Amino acid sequence: MDRTTSYRFYEFDQLPRLHRILALKDLGFSLEEIGQLLAGNLSAEQMRGMLKLRQAEIRQRVQEEAQRLERVEAWLRQIEQEEGMSKYDVVIKPIESLRVASTRGVVVTPPNQGALWKELECYLEDQGVHPIGACLSLYHDEDTREHDWDIEVCEPIEGELPETEKIKVRRLPEVASAACVIHAGPFVTIGEAYEAIMKWIDANGYRINGPAARCTCEPRSQM
Repeated sequence: MDRTTSYRFYEFDQLPRLHRILALKDLGFSLEEIGQLLAGNLSAEQMRGMLKLRQAEIRQRVQEEAQRLERVEAWLRQIEQEEGMSKYDVVIKPIESLRVASTRGVVVTPPNQGALWKELECYLEDQGVHPIGACLSLYHDEDTREHDWDIEVCEPIEGELPETEKIKVRRLPEVASAACVIHAGPFVTIGEAYEAIMKWIDANGYRINGPAARCTCEPRSQM
């Protein structure tokens, strides 16, 4: 190395090794991985395995970035259509499996589901069972309608609970990818959140798979 310029000098016979290092670095290998590849004690099969793993990692990153680009473009379209930012931010996340007590019925419109909640809450209280988390509703209709909504109200529970003709205990399945928004405000305006999430689903090329909506509500003390 030149002490004045800090330039590093290489012998002619070192250039092939230097080029190999630069080529592997360009492929995204770490210095540790490059050291293993250059050590000369890896078999062709092991080297092939490292390259295939790197290939899979790059493809995964490209796919994730392509999806991220689609979401950015959807945001831009939304801003152009609404002339401003939506107050709802949609996030994709997994939902864990959940054991619930529930009752299901047909109500005129979603705000009329209070009777279902009263029936479920009274039964849990009579049985001495306390919910272990936020309540939620499942909307079983395949499309939005003006009246006669098929709704199942649910409370997450632990322990034993005898079932009745109307009160059931079941485990909601895990959801690998759920589009979620947070609604802050009274229940009568929750339709704004559903409208926002439906627009997002349509704009981003997704489709609903399962109950049309799964809504986590505020704690019971605030309902």
